[in-house]
Amino acid sequence: MIRFLFSLLICCAVAVSTAHGQQVALDLDGLEETVTTVMQSDLAPIPEQSQPQAETVPVQPKQKTTFWMLIRYSGLVGFTIILLSLIAVALMIEHALSLRRTILMPPNFADDVLKLLTQGQSQAALQKCQNDPSALAQILYAGLSQYEFGWESIEKSAEEATASEASRLYRKVEYLNMIGNIAPMIGLLGTVVGMVIAFQQMAESAGYGHAADLAEGIYLALVTTIQGLLVAIPCLAAHSLFGNRIATLITETTLVAEHVLQPIRKNLSRKRSGVPS
Repeated sequence: MIRFLFSLLICCAVAVSTAHGQQVALDLDGLEETVTTVMQSDLAPIPEQSQPQAETVPVQPKQKTTFWMLIRYSGLVGFTIILLSLIAVALMIEHALSLRRTILMPPNFADDVLKLLTQGQSQAALQKCQNDPSALAQILYAGLSQYEFGWESIEKSAEEATASEASRLYRKVEYLNMIGNIAPMIGLLGTVVGMVIAFQQMAESAGYGHAADLAEGIYLALVTTIQGLLVAIPCLAAHSLFGNRIATLITETTLVAEHVLQPIRKNLSRKRSGVPS
């Protein structure tokens, strides 16, 4: 949870700083256009005879459309998608840090527990597993806690703990799948609302609205669909990648746990057959 909040804070800071830099760039571009217009008007030649001329309306240069302007025009729906994208990036960073082999299976942990079990110190091994929060430790702890009930209970308890750890890890990455499915729907909602508003404006003008105004409203409405797809595609790809990583790590953890628990199985088999350990 702490890693997720820290990642979300970093993503918000990067987004705010990028937006601020883009706004400063837009202001500098506007200032440069104003200075150029003033200089051109000062350098214009003075006519020899001043004659009354028809007043002309100055043509305002069309403002260049930028990515951040499209985000601003997308309204509340667009900002909702941006918020989902920040949450998705924070989740990806958190999963990349937590879904690692060294986190689920700490180095030398399995060897230490195996050494204790080989020496017959099952209680010490149980205590060591209890104090470690890793997935391998929890699986071994579940199995060792059933030592007095025989190997069948140990094996069943370890399998249940493995399934529980796998389910917990899969639930973590399921949020990426949820965002990947919701973001396009929100984008489609923004597109439909924008097109309804564009056609409503055309209807209020009794059909005399310019086609350029209608086209501008439609393409701005389509921006939310683009935003939703830009969020959904990486989220679904990351969900698949992290899901495959979880499957691989859980399989490796299960094999290591079985290897560590083998001395217990041998000892119990010897006791059952009456052979001294």
